[in-house]
Amino acid sequence: MTISSLIPNLNLRAAELMNSARERAAVLGLQRLHVAGAEILDFGVAASGGLEAGLLLSRLCLADLADVSLAPPDGNLPLPRVCVRTDHPIAACLCSQYAGWKIQTDDFFAMGSGPMRAVARHEELFQILPETENGLVAVGVLESGEIPSASAIQAIREELPEDCSLMLAVARTASQAGTLQVVARSVETALHKLHALHFPLETIVSGMGVAPLPPVAKNDLQGIGRTNDSILYGATVSLWVRCEDELISSIGPRVPSGASASHGQTFLSLFKAANHDFYAMDAALFSPAVVVFHNLRTGRTFQFGSLVPGLLQESFGL
Repeated sequence: MTISSLIPNLNLRAAELMNSARERAAVLGLQRLHVAGAEILDFGVAASGGLEAGLLLSRLCLADLADVSLAPPDGNLPLPRVCVRTDHPIAACLCSQYAGWKIQTDDFFAMGSGPMRAVARHEELFQILPETENGLVAVGVLESGEIPSASAIQAIREELPEDCSLMLAVARTASQAGTLQVVARSVETALHKLHALHFPLETIVSGMGVAPLPPVAKNDLQGIGRTNDSILYGATVSLWVRCEDELISSIGPRVPSGASASHGQTFLSLFKAANHDFYAMDAALFSPAVVVFHNLRTGRTFQFGSLVPGLLQESFGL
C-alpha cells in the first residue's frame, strides 16, 4: 500500500452509514434534527444512544473503513474493551478519524473529526495526503455537549465547496456513544504520533488496537479525562509494517505515551493545567500505552511501552 493509493470517496462511504443510522434512529436511540440546512444525528447530547450507537459512531469517524467491536474484560480491569482493526489505517485514521478540526464560534465549540476533514483539507496533515473526495457530500463527527448552532454550521460550510451537502453526528463525551467513540481512537493516536516522528506512513499496512471502555463520567470534563487515560495508559496497538528493522528500533521507543515527560499523571490533571486546551499539552503524550510492530518484511516483532492499570483505576473510580 502507498499513500497515493488511498480509498477514494470516504465521505460517500460515511454518508451510506449515516443513512442507515437515520433509518434505525429509534432503535439506536438517536434524534434527528436539521440546523441551517445541515442534517444532524444526535448520538448522545439529548439522545440516549447506547453501545450500538457508539459502535456505529466510531465507524462513522473511520469512514466505515474499520471494524469496531466490544470484547470481554481481560482480567486487569473489570471493564469491556473496545477493539478496532483496519487494513486501511491511513485513510481510516488520518484522513478521517483524527480530531484535527477545532470548530469554535461565539456560541459553540467542538472537536471535529470524520471524513469531512478530507474535503476541507485545511490541516497541515493533508499536505502529505492525496485528494480523495469529490466534494459532493461531507460527513463529520462532533464531540460536543451541544447541538451545533447555525453559526457553527456556517463556519463549517465556509471550509467546504458551496454545493456540498453536510451531514453531522454529535455526542457529548459523557455519554455511552461519546465515550466509546473516543476510546476507539487507539490506532489513530499511534499513527498520528508516528507521523510526528517522521515514520514513513506508506509502510504501515494494517492496525489493531484494544483499550478499556471506562464508566460513563458524570460530566464531559471528567469524561475527557477518562477516555484519554484509557488510551494513554490502557491501550495496546499492533501495527503490521514493511520496513527495515533498524527504523523500528530507532523510532519505536519514542512512540508510546511513556515517551512524554507528562506520562504518569491523569489526563484530567494535565488538561486543567493547560487551561483546558488540548493543543497546549505535550503532543508526545497522545499515544497508546503499548505499541507493537510486526514487520512483514523480516518476520520480527518489536514491543514498546507498558500498561498502567493502577492509574486507570484511579481515573475510573474503581
